[in-house]
Formats: sequence, C-alpha cells, structure tokens
Amino acid sequence: MTIRYEANPPKILPDVNIDESIQKFVEKIKIISKKCDAIHLTENVLGFQRVSPIKVGKIIRKEIPNLPITVSLRVRDKSEVEISEFVDECISIGFSGILVLMGDPSQIGKADSGQIPSLTVKRLREQGVDSKIDLYLSISNKPNYSKIGKKLDAKPKGFMTQVIQNIEQVKELSENLKGFSVIPILLYPSSKNEKSAKFLNLDLASYNNGFEKLLKDTQEITGDVLLTSPSDFNGLNEFLEKISN
Repeated sequence: MTIRYEANPPKILPDVNIDESIQKFVEKIKIISKKCDAIHLTENVLGFQRVSPIKVGKIIRKEIPNLPITVSLRVRDKSEVEISEFVDECISIGFSGILVLMGDPSQIGKADSGQIPSLTVKRLREQGVDSKIDLYLSISNKPNYSKIGKKLDAKPKGFMTQVIQNIEQVKELSENLKGFSVIPILLYPSSKNEKSAKFLNLDLASYNNGFEKLLKDTQEITGDVLLTSPSDFNGLNEFLEKISN
C-alpha cells in the first residue's frame, strides 16, 4: 500500500528569495514524509513558472535518501532534446518514476513544441528508458476507453488519474486498465482547498463526509494513491498523522 503526497515546488516570483523558498519547501517535505510513503513533484502547475522539480528533487534525495520520488514532465514546451536531458537527470538523481503529461499553457508565453505525451513515452520506451525508471501517463477520472488507444499502445508502467470524485470511478479505472498500475489522485477536502474543488466541479461537503473511507477503499483496490492538498499542507499533515495512529 502506497500513499504519495503531491508537492508543488515554489513559484518563481519577483522580490522573493528563491533559496529561502526552496528551504521552506524541503522542510515541509521532511515533515510530511514521515506520514507518507513517497512524494510526487509537479512541474509548472497551471503554467506558472516554478522551481524545477529536478532542482528540489536533488536536494530532497540528499536530505531523505530513502524517500521514493516521482516527478511530472510537461512536454508542451520542451523539445525532444530537452525531454531527453530531463529524463537523463531524473535517472541520474535516482527518481523512481516520471509522469509524462502535456501540461497547462505557459503563463509566460512560451510556445508549444508539438510534443505528445503518449508518443514521448513510446519513444522513451524504444530507447530502453523504462528499464531505468518507471514511465506514467495521465488519464481522466472517467475516460472514454474507446479513445485511449494511443495511451495504451505507449505501454507506460501505469496511469495517474485526474482527481477522483467517488469510488465507482476507481473501480471502473482498475477494471478497464488491468495490467497497468493505476494511481488515483484524491483531493484533501479542506475549506482551504475549496477553490481547487470548485475548479474540479467537486462537491466538497459530500466528498468530506466519506473521505477517509474513500482513501482506504481506493488503496484496497489499486494499492497506490496520490494525495493533493494545494492550499492546506497543515490540514493534510494532521489528517495523515491521525490515520497513521
């Protein structure tokens, strides 16, 4: 059973000390890593420029060497060469997996490269990369299974989902993606995460009522789950403390 924590590296903002932001970020990872089994580092969520997951991941590997780390790789604004360099760095640092995704449009006007996640995974597999690091693709929480042929043909290790809304979605994904690892994403239902919930069309009140059961049932089905709490680190940390006792 694996509980992962999704961590967004610090935004790069004017008049903000990046080194201090990184230090605070790493301290948070040290705290929450005692209650979870792995972390997932995102890259430029919503297209905002953030510290590279490579940079913070390298620090975390030194500070907490036994903590498995997966990272997001957005291909929207990277060339094949840049993708290969990113992947090589992930392997050399010792990350356990890469989630290859399109990524949100850049907020700083960087042009799209035309790269496609499924074709990127296929190309990396042909290069033998999957023998050195696990490759994942993203998938909807309720996909049209007749239209995901290219993702299946890419033969990733598995799929990380959009935020799951109910256990039926977990069951359906697990049933239809046999042979692949399925890592459902769950949003910690805190009032501080209400903005994220609205963006996801999630009914926070009903989600909150059965959240602990949803987490446990999801773990039983897939053996792996990724928890996200973009605006409430302390709340999720306390929740994980409570369920681990």
